[in-house]
Amino acid sequence: MILAVGLGCQRGCPVDALLDLFNAALAEGGIERQQITALASLDRKQDEPGLLALAQALELPLTFFNAAQLVPYEDRLSHKSETVFAHTGCYGIAESAALALAEQLTRRPATLLVSRQKTAQATFALACAG
Repeated sequence: MILAVGLGCQRGCPVDALLDLFNAALAEGGIERQQITALASLDRKQDEPGLLALAQALELPLTFFNAAQLVPYEDRLSHKSETVFAHTGCYGIAESAALALAEQLTRRPATLLVSRQKTAQATFALACAG
């Protein structure tokens, strides 16, 4: 089974804030860090130092999707943000990216195991497939 984490964050979000959210969401879901296969986010975050540092610290691959690749997941989101849509062209990054990555890796339908978890600076979601 593939477990894919989707992440969204504000510009300049520190790696510690992302790691705290990552660890808290996994603990709440009863999931071990070692079970996570990969991370995903929006392509606009390709140069975001906190995301890159998180992937390096966790030793996990980080995949980026553009808004058009995330739009097909709209109807499966637990929360749709008009603000996020205005800035990115998609209604949610963390959940969409998690679903997109899990399906890309398995070529099977994915489901959200952990819906959007949010802090002041970041969002987290976890999808599984396979």
